[in-house]
Amino acid sequence: MPSPPVDVAAGVRVELSRDYEPAAARLPGMALGTRHLAGACVPAVAGWYREGARHARLPAPVDLCPDADAASARALVLVRELTAHGVAVDWTARCHDGCHGGGLFTHLHPPTRIDGDPDGATTATWRDAFFPCRCVHRRGPGFVEVRDRRSGALEVVTIDEPEHLAAVVAATEGVATDLVTAEVRDDLVGARLVVERAGRLWWLPTRAYRWPFPALIV
Repeated sequence: MPSPPVDVAAGVRVELSRDYEPAAARLPGMALGTRHLAGACVPAVAGWYREGARHARLPAPVDLCPDADAASARALVLVRELTAHGVAVDWTARCHDGCHGGGLFTHLHPPTRIDGDPDGATTATWRDAFFPCRCVHRRGPGFVEVRDRRSGALEVVTIDEPEHLAAVVAATEGVATDLVTAEVRDDLVGARLVVERAGRLWWLPTRAYRWPFPALIV
């Protein structure tokens, strides 16, 4: 299944720095400037990391609710890739219907706050429960293995059906919902591995670019 072109209209602004500590980030040469992500997230973030980016700030709030637009969906993919590379992310989530993301995104670097979470309880729980590789995947020849601890217990999912694998690859940057069969879509959505937003499916687990702990702990 070929991945359709990335929707450049759903661009995301991000400010990059070499350090997450505010005083260090203000030193000469530490700021890497503002980027406008209008292409694929995966190669863009890999390039920023090679440049030395270790902190990112998203100026615009990111909607967590099911009716979120494509810009918010792409922003979450961007946070996914930044989290996978170990880049600290300063971002604000937003929720208008009380879902607070339904626990789908708690493997991502925690937001500074969630607009719509007035007492901060969801934000605090997200922050306290977060650790690297909370929902992570690795790719082997002919399979994708997901290790998911978002629920608190380890769930291991192995994907090896060709049609499912093709959908995973396409959903990494977002794929139109109607390009994925209903059976595959239901399997991946039901396992909480993809989320449907703005008429597209988006892959949720972070990539294991390197293990932060011994693999059996993750």
